[in-house]
Amino acid sequence: MKLRVQLQCKNLHEYLRELSPDILDRLYNHPATCLAVYRELPSLAKNYMMRMLFLDQPLPQAAVALWVKKESQKDHDECVSVLAGLRLWHSQQLQGGLQGYILNPVFKDNLRTALLGGGRVWADEGSSLGPDRHARDIESLDRYAMERWEVILQFMVGSPSAVSQDLAQLLVQAGLMKSEAGEAPYITSAGFQFLLLDTASQLWYFTLQYLKTAQSRGMDLVEILSFLFQLSFSTLGRDYSVEGMSESLLTFLQHLREFGLVFQRKRKSRRYYPTRLAITLAAGVTTSSSSLSPSSSSTTSSLASTPGTGDTGFIVVETNYRIYAYTNSELQIALVALFSEMLYRFPNVVVAQLTRESVQQAIANGIAAQQIIHFLRTRAHPIMLKQTPVLPPTITDQIRLWELERDRLRFTEGVLYNQFLSQADFEVLRDRAQGLGCLVWQDVAHRVMVVTPQGHSEVKRFWKRQRSHV
Repeated sequence: MKLRVQLQCKNLHEYLRELSPDILDRLYNHPATCLAVYRELPSLAKNYMMRMLFLDQPLPQAAVALWVKKESQKDHDECVSVLAGLRLWHSQQLQGGLQGYILNPVFKDNLRTALLGGGRVWADEGSSLGPDRHARDIESLDRYAMERWEVILQFMVGSPSAVSQDLAQLLVQAGLMKSEAGEAPYITSAGFQFLLLDTASQLWYFTLQYLKTAQSRGMDLVEILSFLFQLSFSTLGRDYSVEGMSESLLTFLQHLREFGLVFQRKRKSRRYYPTRLAITLAAGVTTSSSSLSPSSSSTTSSLASTPGTGDTGFIVVETNYRIYAYTNSELQIALVALFSEMLYRFPNVVVAQLTRESVQQAIANGIAAQQIIHFLRTRAHPIMLKQTPVLPPTITDQIRLWELERDRLRFTEGVLYNQFLSQADFEVLRDRAQGLGCLVWQDVAHRVMVVTPQGHSEVKRFWKRQRSHV
């Protein structure tokens, strides 16, 4: 069974293809962007780019088609589509009427610069500011990055975490949280699935949502995209200077600081340290499928593959609906509390109970029964993994039944018609509503019917015409 909600997340190339040609051409003015785009191309497309990188004349399309065997024609067509969609090459008419391909001159020049050297320095290193008395090593940067990112995740699950109003608003706009009038934001079904993703996928999805609102914030999309790509080529543990940055970019840097992508000791500090989250952000994003599925990968030393919800293999579920979570993570405990009733907490274990009320409250907040089951299964303790099935059928069936129980009644808005003087009047109006396809419900014995709000005006006009002819 598939999860009810699937987060739709474009990879790097899908996102860039949706940008306007003007923005793309401006974006390719920076060597770091060109190298990042080239790095994520399919291997065949990279081959085409290298063959044409030092050619100043267009190549006939028929000649390019001969670079692959006939059985690889599908790969060739895909490669042509990617390069044309990203505006990396253009079609150009040759002498004699033939069609040819020529590389985008802006992209070609800047990719040459990125590969061969030269041009302006991408980022000012902090060495010009002298030695940093408060220098950070790689271990402390990794720790800082995960602490900052977990603050966001903890805020999503309702823990008291200090986040800015901009960040809270962004979570709501992304559909990860929902906010009612006068109430604190709470997690949605999409937000719960977001928490099941690995950190790299979470960051990329979150960054895409941020970029959608960049221009409405008064920021230059090209400028902040170029800066993100520049960060992906930074050296971990090295500091960089903020000298020469625009006000828009300095504001963006503060947002990256809140996300854990850069470390800056103070808001007015003249240097910053990119963290591993920033360096791995634009690397390997093409491995994300168009529909992100929850990750069950185990924790590794790399932050990019560390599951956003912490360590795996810590939950034991018993047939009496008890949950034992062997973890010290506040985030993990808050996640379990989203759909269960907390009973006891000890130094290394939390005991909770699955109840009808707790599960239905989670479902009311938009979390699907299948998402709860998926969470318990992917976080199952190694002892439980030896069982087949991993979770007791009693538990999984009951969670689904609690969801179905809540869905027994469906509420539909409508307009009530009653107090008809005769059965004939009722039947005439009922037949008209049926003909319009707006009849919701009828009770012939009591001469009562309900029509949709959309069809009410038409039914009302018809009834007035009927009464005028009587």
